[in-house]
Amino acid sequence: IHIHYHPLGSSVQEQRDRWERKRSRTARELVQTEQRYCQQLELVTTFFVEILKAKGTLRRDTRESIFGSIKAIHSANQSLLVHLENGYFGKGLDQFCSHLHLYNMYVDNIYNANKALGIQLKKNKAFRRFKKLQEARPEFNNHKLEELLQLPIHRIDHLCACMTAVGAVTAVCEVSRRIQDNARCHENHLQLCRVQKLLKGRKTKVLATGRWYIREGWLKIVPPKGSEAKPKMFFLFSDMLLEAKRCSPLHPNNGDKFAGQHAYPLQDCNVEKVFGHTRSQGGLLSVSVSQAGSELPACVVLMGQVSLQNITGIMCYTVERHIRMCLALLEWKTAQSQHFK
Repeated sequence: IHIHYHPLGSSVQEQRDRWERKRSRTARELVQTEQRYCQQLELVTTFFVEILKAKGTLRRDTRESIFGSIKAIHSANQSLLVHLENGYFGKGLDQFCSHLHLYNMYVDNIYNANKALGIQLKKNKAFRRFKKLQEARPEFNNHKLEELLQLPIHRIDHLCACMTAVGAVTAVCEVSRRIQDNARCHENHLQLCRVQKLLKGRKTKVLATGRWYIREGWLKIVPPKGSEAKPKMFFLFSDMLLEAKRCSPLHPNNGDKFAGQHAYPLQDCNVEKVFGHTRSQGGLLSVSVSQAGSELPACVVLMGQVSLQNITGIMCYTVERHIRMCLALLEWKTAQSQHFK
């Protein structure tokens, strides 16, 4: 039997050495990527922002809408690069954090910038030709303007990863979280717009401040008496469950759309499993709604006499993904009840 003895001091020193090597690798990577990043930002500021300003190809408000604070960001990162190249990481990052509001402005404007750029490429022939000529320059290395405008977003995420790797969670990570939040908000807005376009007319309003799309799917409504269960399309949001039916495919304008029938506020819903499984074999959910004074029927699925005061319904689901939609409604209600206790 061979017993290897490692003094405690040696183990601690080895850990310190590994930590130092990791810091050195991160620092080296940070300098190299910052150099490349500043070079790419300079392409945008020199060959697009400055020349477009001189030529007057774009109006000032349009130019600012597309490029935002990218010129000021370039200046801030050039200053950071000087500090990094000279080994002043702490001082450089501290100064850089004082300019993070520029990134916040850029992040908040990025989706409007993409939209404005798309409009100009579609309608402004001179700008379209100018963009193509600039991107053909060898300095761009086949990169498109659209890619380069995303660089500040990616750079913040990379800086956050580097800071986290060495245990230095800074204000940079706050901007990274802001980017992620904005991306989620934008994706949610696109989903709400998509659902709104699926609904005919303007009676049912899906777009609303603070509303989040969760999921959608076909569910079967169990009628109060012995007739066959009817399929309905349901859209689940953070604050309501929307019931809709498909329009007639023969309709000249709305053949591919749905007609909104009832919107049930989730805060007034009580959801219970009647019987069945919660995974893949189907079952029944009972949904009751208390909604006094409402002009809409106040339940997802009608069972028995309809009353605006208190109605009990049953929702039948048979496909696993539809079960998950129902469970999401149930989980949301559970989370809400725990939150307010």
